[in-house]
Amino acid sequence: MKHLAIGLLSLTLAAPAFATGDAEKGEKVFRKCKACHAVGEDAKNKVGPTLNGVMGAAAGANPDFKYSDALIEMAEGGLVWDEANMAAFLTKPKEFMPKTKMSFAGLRKEDDVANVIAYLATFN
Repeated sequence: MKHLAIGLLSLTLAAPAFATGDAEKGEKVFRKCKACHAVGEDAKNKVGPTLNGVMGAAAGANPDFKYSDALIEMAEGGLVWDEANMAAFLTKPKEFMPKTKMSFAGLRKEDDVANVIAYLATFN
């Protein structure tokens, strides 16, 4: 829990950098996510939920998707997918949310994280 708090604090302090992402570049980075997630008008749930409207939304908001117990627990605790939380999750999913079903290791580059967030925001 201590690591989570430190990670969230450091990402919260860096949040302005995430707000400056490039959605076009984010679309390219999002290709890594497409095996499990979809966005856009015809998006359907896959292994992961559709991500339309995810930015700024409460976690676990897709009624047609069966979330992991870990995500449900964090959602019940008030998790909202704001820029800081999404950045922390995209960077190190298993550190941000231990026992998540998401098997993705995370994005290493801060710019990639910012760009994916900017891309996802275009679907709100």
